[in-house]
Amino acid sequence: MDLRFVCLILDHDDTAVDSTSEVHYPAHVEAMRILRPGRAPVSLEGWFLKNFHPGIMPYLLQELGLNAEELVRELEIWRSFTASRTPRFFAGFLETLGEYRRRGGKIAVISHSDPEVIRAHYRAAGPLDPDLVFGWDDEEEKRKPSPWPARQVLAGLGLPASRALILDDLKPGVLMAREAGVAVAAAGWAHRIPAIREYMQSNCLAYFETVGAFRDYLLGDGDYC
Repeated sequence: MDLRFVCLILDHDDTAVDSTSEVHYPAHVEAMRILRPGRAPVSLEGWFLKNFHPGIMPYLLQELGLNAEELVRELEIWRSFTASRTPRFFAGFLETLGEYRRRGGKIAVISHSDPEVIRAHYRAAGPLDPDLVFGWDDEEEKRKPSPWPARQVLAGLGLPASRALILDDLKPGVLMAREAGVAVAAAGWAHRIPAIREYMQSNCLAYFETVGAFRDYLLGDGDYC
């Protein structure tokens, strides 16, 4: 059976791996302890919502008011956590990707984690290695939600936008997909926050509550359009 999409463009954090609760939120709590000791950090749910809207950089710069020196320190703390902690892949996710690749699918990753960290997670979990990885970039215009990385994936693989699917759990992936003209589906298995769920259901071609449901759709074994 032919694949619905020849190229799968994946988010990484909270789509492939359970990393916000295991890595990114603890890093933020530590950064707040050091940089804003008199201010309590948002809850885990609140951290998801800040990443959803307005996005991590507007939150750090505008709401927390980090200056340039503090932002460098915040990034150092974050990278110390991402370098020392390896989050788990969601059950069945790697097996789904393995079967997708076996059938001829191409796999790219576009995330806000560093590319070398993303590849290290895949190497630690098994033999599957994405074809292309785009992660956190110092140039804002090259980071999601910019369409730049999605367009780079399509150009690198020689594919039209109509042959790709983006899978993401948050708003930046939807905005990137919209600008790049690529279909987008929602990974709903990492969190159940009503505001995020409602947005993703309204703006994605499909919302998958489980990895199994996504697998059925991706491999043509179910109809979730």
